[in-house]
Amino acid sequence: KQAITGYHKDDLSDWVAELRCGHFQHVRNKPPWVNRPWVETNSGRESMLGYELNCKKCDNNEPLDTMHHGE
Repeated sequence: KQAITGYHKDDLSDWVAELRCGHFQHVRNKPPWVNRPWVETNSGRESMLGYELNCKKCDNNEPLDTMHHGE
């Protein structure tokens, strides 16, 4: 599990959580499959800073993510 340290939007304007480990993970609100209404507001995202998500990229020893220019 890795804590959320920040956010940015991808090229499709979907929110991406930046994790303490250096990986990125999408945090979409797509009910009924994924219910994350907190991602839709600044205060909601801020309230989840420090929340830990399971990082599958860490589990797979994947290289760290980097931001694309323009994000």
